[in-house]
Amino acid sequence: MNPPRWNFWGLRGWLIQRRRGVPDNRLHVSNLTRHTILATCMEVADSGPKRNKGLLGRKGLGPGEGLWIVPCEAVHTFCMQFPIDLVYLDRNNRIKKLRSDVPPWRLSACFSAHSVLELASGTIRNTQTQPGDALEFSSAPSTSDDFGGSSAPA
Repeated sequence: MNPPRWNFWGLRGWLIQRRRGVPDNRLHVSNLTRHTILATCMEVADSGPKRNKGLLGRKGLGPGEGLWIVPCEAVHTFCMQFPIDLVYLDRNNRIKKLRSDVPPWRLSACFSAHSVLELASGTIRNTQTQPGDALEFSSAPSTSDDFGGSSAPA
């Protein structure tokens, strides 16, 4: 059986199900244009508290890990301990803007974006991702630890 694949409206249904108590699943993110994989364990920050916290307090992201902030037009890396790659998306999951290796203590924005992916530094370069590329989200196997255990203790 193929995992579900989402456009904006399918994602909306998935988010509603999560809020109704369906278990939290991670997402797999593919670049359809380049035939590459950006993430195999993407967490979704779709509530105010999750969006506000973002990656703060974490020690780093491993390859294939990330955070999808929905909705989001701008992020900061204040108090972060590691650089990240940023991928700004429109409502159709097309890339509007990219920022690679954003160090701590920076601001970044794309006011025409609907959401942003925060990825391990080097992901954009390694996958040759470009503005205009189309991304696809599908279910990924869930794990008991956030980001495979690379997160800081609570």
